[in-house]
Amino acid sequence: MAGSLRLFLCGDIMTGRGIDQALPYSSSPELYERYVKDARQYVTLAARKNGLIPTPLSFEAVWGDALDELENCAPEVRIGNLETSLTTTDSPWPGKGIHYRMHPTNAACLAAARLDCCSLANNHVLDWGREGLVETLATLQSVGIAYAGAGKNREEATTPVTLVTRNNRRVIVVGAGSTSSGIPSAWAAQQDLPGINLLIDDPEVDAIRLIAQIRQIKQQHDIVVVSIHWGGNWGYEIPASHVRLAHLLIDSGDVDIVHGHSSHHAIAMEVYRGKLILYGCGDFITDYEGISGHEEYRGDIGVMYFPDVDAETGDLLSLTMIPTTMQRFQVRYASEVDIRWLLLTLNRENARFGLKIKREGQHTLQLDFPRLVQ
Repeated sequence: MAGSLRLFLCGDIMTGRGIDQALPYSSSPELYERYVKDARQYVTLAARKNGLIPTPLSFEAVWGDALDELENCAPEVRIGNLETSLTTTDSPWPGKGIHYRMHPTNAACLAAARLDCCSLANNHVLDWGREGLVETLATLQSVGIAYAGAGKNREEATTPVTLVTRNNRRVIVVGAGSTSSGIPSAWAAQQDLPGINLLIDDPEVDAIRLIAQIRQIKQQHDIVVVSIHWGGNWGYEIPASHVRLAHLLIDSGDVDIVHGHSSHHAIAMEVYRGKLILYGCGDFITDYEGISGHEEYRGDIGVMYFPDVDAETGDLLSLTMIPTTMQRFQVRYASEVDIRWLLLTLNRENARFGLKIKREGQHTLQLDFPRLVQ
């Protein structure tokens, strides 16, 4: 499409714990959870549900059918929320119930999907302490993946990332995490202390901070993506504070896409003043296969989002979605039954924003939305 730019966005990429154990270079399996003390148990649970996992999985195998879609859709920029620490550190954050980590050598798994940038401002990136975060940053650098929303100090954590596409367009990525997602307040980056770009769930204050960060480096015709980890894991309610923050970011004229995540399942989206707001992308890669609970939300169904935006204005031109699921720790196309369920559910939730999703082809959904009149 002439004059357009295509991105790939997804929700939580949780390649730690069970998936890490299935990859070639696994971390120590010891966990400190209430019920599970060995990460290999998650491999066993997944195998019980869908069959034996062919370990060790290749780095490409985890992405499964997603690699074909990435090749077919050919996005110029690929962004996801990496919700695991990449570290060999053995000291978990004290008092935290769940700790995700992946062996740094397994970061080749992230490189296999040619990710351009990972947002790190979430409630798992410091699961293994500040030392684990610093190793995570170095590991991502070593495999050529940029990161946003975390850093060795406040300046690095709050400075947006600039991605330059093959057509020399600039995409600015801001990563931020809200306390509403369960991020400990102690994880906020300080002047000389590693941490994340932490929001306080006050839309007026948070908008001022984020807009100031963006204006440090934004140039004319840059496309700006704000990737925010906010809200709870389950349910379809969208807090008024999230709507308000997203609108303020767009009203400022500085933000083109709000990339929201934290919900374990896809929730509603909005097209506001021509700009895309994804309030919750849902989980994309996890080791939850075989774990029971909250089945009514179908957290096992993931979504690949491919927005096309006007390369000059950032206005949304189209949004293609590919429903997926995890089978044997590999991304697979969602079944016909699952696609129909997702279509029905998202149309119910999107109705509040006047949006409708239509089926297009065997695996593809397309957003139908009112176009902005200039």
